[in-house]
Amino acid sequence: MEVEIKTWLADIKQAITEINLFLPDKKDFYAFQRDLKTKRAIERNIEIIGEAVNRIIKAYPEIPITNARKIIDTRNRIIHGYDSVSEDIIWAIVVRELGNLETEVDKLLKK
Repeated sequence: MEVEIKTWLADIKQAITEINLFLPDKKDFYAFQRDLKTKRAIERNIEIIGEAVNRIIKAYPEIPITNARKIIDTRNRIIHGYDSVSEDIIWAIVVRELGNLETEVDKLLKK
């Protein structure tokens, strides 16, 4: 695997790790809603994930990343449509989707 791909995958892994560190204990949505710094930190890491996925699929479209287009679209929405980003959507991504992405990234990094 190319060095640049491993770098981008490592960036995704690091962003997921940071999101998990920032999350309130017991993944409490209401605590998340009340904590502006945590929301912004998580949004920033989702931006990083989206940008890394975008670079990977542009350079190597054969690399399988589930929901790659949705990940990129979410990044774009946070950056360009920041005023329309829903806390509910961000929360759903974090609690439902990041674990699957982390598993995929771990498998790809082992190749």
